[in-house]
Amino acid sequence: MKTILSFFLLLLPVFLWTQTVDSVAIRQVDSLIQVSRALTAKSDFEQAMKINETAEKIALEKLGRETAAYGSCCFNHGRVLDFKSDSATVTKQRLLTEAESWYLNSKTIREKVLGKEHPDYAQSVFNLGYLYRTLGNYEKSAVYFLEALKIREKVLGKENVDYAQTLHNLGMLYSNMSRYQESEAYYLEALEIREKVLGKENVDYAWTLHNLGWVYDKMGNYQESEAYYLEALEIREKVLSKKHADYAQTLHNLGLLYSKLNNYQKSEAYYLEALSIREKVLGKENLDYSWSLLGLGNLYNDFGQYEKAEGYFLETLSTQEKILGKKSVDYAHTLTNLGILCVSIGQYEKAEGYYLEAGAILEALLGRDHPDYAYIQNNLGVLYMEIGQFEKAEGYYLEAKAIWEKTLGKEHPNYAASLNNLGNLYRQTGQFEKAEEYLLEAKTIWEKILGKKHPNYATSLNNLGTLYWQTDQFGKAEGFFLEAKTIQENNLGKEHPNYATSLNNLGTLYWQTGQFEEAESFYLEAKTIREKAQSKEHPIYALYLYNLANLYREMGRYQKAETFCLELAAVNKRLLEKSLHHLSEQELYNYLTTFSKSQNLILSFTLCTGNCNLGPTCFDNSLFYKGFLLNAANQVKHLALSDSASTEKYNLLKGRRRRLATLYALPIAERDSTLVVDLESKANDLEKDLARTVVGFGEAMQQVNWQDVQAALKPGEAAIEFVHYRYHEKEASDSTMYAALVLRPGDAQPLFISLFEEKQLDSLLKTQGGRRADYVNDLYTMPERGVKPLGQPQKSLYELLWHPLEDQLAETKTIYFSPSGLLHRLNLGAIPINDEVSLADRFHLVELNSTRQLVIPAKVNVADQDAVLYGGILYDMDSTAIAAANQGYNSDLVATRGELAFSYSDSTNRGGTWTYLKSTAKEADKIETILVGAGIKTNTRKGFAATEESFKILGKNKPSPRILHLATHGFFFPDPQTEAPSLGRGLGEAESSFKISDHPMIRSGLILAGGNQAWQTGKPLHPGMEDGILTAYEISQMNLSNTELVVLSACETGLGDIQGNEGVYGLQRAFKIAGAKYLIMSLWQVPDQETSVFMETFYRHWIEGKMTIPDAFRRTQQEMRERFINPYQWAGFVLVE
Repeated sequence: MKTILSFFLLLLPVFLWTQTVDSVAIRQVDSLIQVSRALTAKSDFEQAMKINETAEKIALEKLGRETAAYGSCCFNHGRVLDFKSDSATVTKQRLLTEAESWYLNSKTIREKVLGKEHPDYAQSVFNLGYLYRTLGNYEKSAVYFLEALKIREKVLGKENVDYAQTLHNLGMLYSNMSRYQESEAYYLEALEIREKVLGKENVDYAWTLHNLGWVYDKMGNYQESEAYYLEALEIREKVLSKKHADYAQTLHNLGLLYSKLNNYQKSEAYYLEALSIREKVLGKENLDYSWSLLGLGNLYNDFGQYEKAEGYFLETLSTQEKILGKKSVDYAHTLTNLGILCVSIGQYEKAEGYYLEAGAILEALLGRDHPDYAYIQNNLGVLYMEIGQFEKAEGYYLEAKAIWEKTLGKEHPNYAASLNNLGNLYRQTGQFEKAEEYLLEAKTIWEKILGKKHPNYATSLNNLGTLYWQTDQFGKAEGFFLEAKTIQENNLGKEHPNYATSLNNLGTLYWQTGQFEEAESFYLEAKTIREKAQSKEHPIYALYLYNLANLYREMGRYQKAETFCLELAAVNKRLLEKSLHHLSEQELYNYLTTFSKSQNLILSFTLCTGNCNLGPTCFDNSLFYKGFLLNAANQVKHLALSDSASTEKYNLLKGRRRRLATLYALPIAERDSTLVVDLESKANDLEKDLARTVVGFGEAMQQVNWQDVQAALKPGEAAIEFVHYRYHEKEASDSTMYAALVLRPGDAQPLFISLFEEKQLDSLLKTQGGRRADYVNDLYTMPERGVKPLGQPQKSLYELLWHPLEDQLAETKTIYFSPSGLLHRLNLGAIPINDEVSLADRFHLVELNSTRQLVIPAKVNVADQDAVLYGGILYDMDSTAIAAANQGYNSDLVATRGELAFSYSDSTNRGGTWTYLKSTAKEADKIETILVGAGIKTNTRKGFAATEESFKILGKNKPSPRILHLATHGFFFPDPQTEAPSLGRGLGEAESSFKISDHPMIRSGLILAGGNQAWQTGKPLHPGMEDGILTAYEISQMNLSNTELVVLSACETGLGDIQGNEGVYGLQRAFKIAGAKYLIMSLWQVPDQETSVFMETFYRHWIEGKMTIPDAFRRTQQEMRERFINPYQWAGFVLVE
């Protein structure tokens, strides 16, 4: 100010009195600003602002707006707001925005009055840099800081406290940006200047030491970090005392460092001291206090003290939400830590929710290339690997690895963690060479950075030991397991879950090498630790039960094995029930596969020991697992359509799946892979959202037990759950066995009856020439008597499947059965007992997806007595006729804005045509006559009118028809890795791109009007029209919940991929998902004429004879058998409820 006054005195001596008045005003303003600054330092922001506003008034009235004094008032106004924002909660953002405005105003005035090369202008620029760093606008912050640095160097020189302050803040900025090498350089230069100018016993020098400790921690240089922290702590204690917030800050960071260095005792001591100081000095509603809570939460999570950890995390989250709101980096970090905790205790639904919320916040604030965002990707990988989604997990792991490699470098603990996780994933998926490479590299990095006594190093040893165990290198494996156990015992103690992991690994190794007593000891200790630390509802606890059951079985201690089998079955059910509320159907399918080993073990144990006590558990398991996904999908659909809040979400989900159906039908080369991934992701998210929010889902998924099924049986009835399983010794063998679980009224418990090995049935079912007449007739005819070829005689279907059951079913008349595996491809009623009698003559056989349906039957609300029939379809091109036929449907399709229309699918077939089926027109006409005669409103679609559009409109704007009959060609292509395709009525050798789809519901379908055009050329008749190829996937997206019966009068419509407990993935599953109650389907290529006769006869018995659908079907098969001798002609159709 004095320089400016001198300038005016020399230039304008005639205004001496005025200048004196100005000098007084300037001194007044300056004095008031100093008072305001002192009040700001005491956090008396209200009084500080009042004093500053007085200074502003004097400056404006006596000096003017464009003066250095008013510029200083503007700067201090911004400064008060800036400092006030540090302790603000919901108003923080508003205060910073107001401060920005005042800072910018001061900058403008100072530039005009003082020029850019002035310390006061540099101060305005510096404070703007600081403000933008606080706001997270790092690029803008850097611009202002660098400008301030340049000015201060020129005006003040490098050996100046303000220049050092700018360097220090640039270090902070680049640390925030994870550019740690640049941060280190600025801090080191600032430290050197501060030591020279201020000396070592100075607050600012200690501050830079402290921040360098943080940078070295983030860089993984823990020894340097510790040295800088300890020096900073010593200075702060000496200069500020132990009761100061800055001293507590260094204590906190040392607590964090020592937790990484595995010195948990020191870590806890530092954290607790920091927490105590911060509570006294700052209060509980303070961010620094919340960080102490978070640090302790992490520490106790590492200890395995999960309940204690959760308490600290939740208190942290609450504090941060009050101060910062939910959209902050700190809040996201706490969500991440809660996610880690939830994974540790098996609460996967909560974990995923925390991770996804945190990821969205960090992506918005920091971007996807930030190392903090990589934590989310890595942790999601861990979560998805836990539930068996290995492909998804790998994607997340690789993304995390790429980010950390780019931002932190390869010699960093985080990079090593990503290598370790990938190595473990490759080990679990059998990619052993790749696994070893990654695990060894992770071990090398951790050994170099953390040393051999760190738990992370022990994790590497355990994973490598498991790898070597899997590859039969037992000596090598034992060495790694023992070393890992010693490290974890010394550092974590004997009650930590990681210590239990080492015990379990050693137990498995000793069991494998025949050291059963040692194995038992380790297994039991591991189980006790896990049970105490993580509760019983955890996948790893279930694994320990599995190991103990397996061990006791081999030791011949069957009672012990049985006990653990029973507990294992119960734990697995609870785990799967919990997963219903947070996984999509595909994710559930992947997760279900992880339970197959347990089921195999229990069934194998029952077989090899003849243990009748496990029969009830086996039956209950079959009731629980069989059709689990289908049941869940149907319940979600039913509940969503009954709840207006969920209906919109459900319809949106269906729309996305319809678009996916179009894309799946395209050749891979022509698909928009980005769009496919995006739609799949959005569909999965919607599925999970519906499962979480749909009202009554948990109650609707009620489970039944064998006693419930038995109570539903009448005298003379029986229920059979067929099961197939991999026979299990130490590990699963290559033998798949079949058994029947038989339940009758009055039985004390279900009976387990072993049947046959799958290869025995497979040899009967295999055919090189398609499922033609000779093949079918041989399969369902008693072997001829007389001379037999030498060698092992091949057993008939009756000998394999039914003979073992005869004694138990001697008094039974009605059998409800649920098939499994290859039994889905058989008509049990057609199996001959002798030359004259088949099973259908002896028993009333009712096929169900699960005998659970006896307790909870399928419900169909028939809205109208109506039917829609398809027959006499023309498959060749007539664009004019088909376009005319579609006119009645186009307006509705357009109104849905593409959500209903599947539009373009490209089958890329070359050659082969679907031929006209003459009998289907007569079939449809005769059935129409029967239905109309019974007063049922019937809509028959023939010729070019039988379009795909006309089918997909069903159930859209009004209830679906009671009866849906389709007399047309059907197709089914098996998995591309297996045998040649089977085709329906008359196509022959044609080739189709549907054959190579990796989706089983795309490889099965029906052909409608004009279908030959797309089948031959890969294109529909016109862009925007359907192609006439109706896949099972498309049908599954419809709503046929008012349809009582679907008749698929086409060849091989009952076939499809057989997938575990879920049964047939094909048209059968599609119509069940769509909501139909009964389905009539074919197992082989039934001749056209015989098919028509069968259908007409069935409808006469059902509609005119007023029989139930099952009774009408049974009577029809009996009459067909009397009329046609060969099973090929009468036994091809099956009824499924």
